[in-house]
Amino acid sequence: MTKIDVIRNNAHKYSVSAMYDVLNIPRSTYYYQMSLREKDVQHKQEEVLMTAIESIFKASRNNYGTRKIKVELKKQGLIVSLRKIGRIMKRLGLASNYTVAQFKPHRSTCNEAPIQNKLQRHFQQELELAVVVSDLTYVRVNGKWHYVCLFVDLYDREIIGYSAGANKDAALVYRALASIKNNLNNIKMFHTDRGKEFDNKLISEA
Repeated sequence: MTKIDVIRNNAHKYSVSAMYDVLNIPRSTYYYQMSLREKDVQHKQEEVLMTAIESIFKASRNNYGTRKIKVELKKQGLIVSLRKIGRIMKRLGLASNYTVAQFKPHRSTCNEAPIQNKLQRHFQQELELAVVVSDLTYVRVNGKWHYVCLFVDLYDREIIGYSAGANKDAALVYRALASIKNNLNNIKMFHTDRGKEFDNKLISEA
């Protein structure tokens, strides 16, 4: 056992300054050695944390991000900040599949036809088919992005028509319109985001 160990093991009983005087150890030497030991402990803790994070990440089939990894670490008794988990993941080159697969949509050209916004955010409707709204969204299928077009009756928020496909075009919208069971003449108002997919003669005549 070294003199440093003697001081460290008895620090709870005796004055540290008195012990390094008695043992003839310079104060700078004591604190230098203690800082080295502390860094060694921190390094070992970091290695344990890196191993745990990598294990959790691989067990999730590369799907977990920082938040889910934090939850799993907590189950193991390890309380770690999201920032530190993110830093370690970056250091290990770990990137969640969901982060890698973020969709970067191309900016869609808006239909600039002079059509007034008659809905004016009146989303609560008391009559069936008074207002039917539509929009396009996207989902990931087998590693590729596909589009979904929905038509929703604001009266009860029921989806009355939909279609899905690999292309965001007027044909996608037309198929969604064709899937509506109701007579289209009974619909008082259609409201869309006025994307160029809706600006089509075939759709206008549907």
